[in-house]
Amino acid sequence: MPVCDNKAIHESAEPIKLTVLTIEQLEEHVADGKTVAGLDLGTKTIGIAISDRGFSFANPRPVLRRSKFTHDAQDLLKALSADNVGAIVIGLPVNMDGSEGPRVQATRAFVRNMEKLTELPFVYWDERLSTVAAERALIGMDVSRQKRAERIDSAAAAFILQGALDRLQTLRQEADVDGNSST
Repeated sequence: MPVCDNKAIHESAEPIKLTVLTIEQLEEHVADGKTVAGLDLGTKTIGIAISDRGFSFANPRPVLRRSKFTHDAQDLLKALSADNVGAIVIGLPVNMDGSEGPRVQATRAFVRNMEKLTELPFVYWDERLSTVAAERALIGMDVSRQKRAERIDSAAAAFILQGALDRLQTLRQEADVDGNSST
């Protein structure tokens, strides 16, 4: 992933389109009043979760059934627009040993294709064990096997997004401590 030089961006005469950001860059690129979406990209469905405007809580949304990319992209962008989304955190299905397999390649290809259709920035987020955690949470809530199957992808998207939101909160706290200690 290319490194972003913020100084060069501000000095350039032409705006540079930033489509893939790090979690550290996310908050400064999301306009006030916007939300952040979390996506769990599957082969049959796309799980979606949306943050609150304060970037504290991830709320699952209904899954999108996948067909072909053009329909998927249109449905996704419509849903994201309805929730006033300013950025997208997408789960990156890295293998347990940290290697990247075919699912990571498919996720990166999906983002490359989406970049042609939207200026919303994307953040890749390690999604290892998100589906396992989501399933355990649904079992803990005594959700039936059939209902779990319907909700698992959006619950996984919520876990992915909540992890990113928690990291943003930690970054804010670190910035507050650094800001207070320098005065």
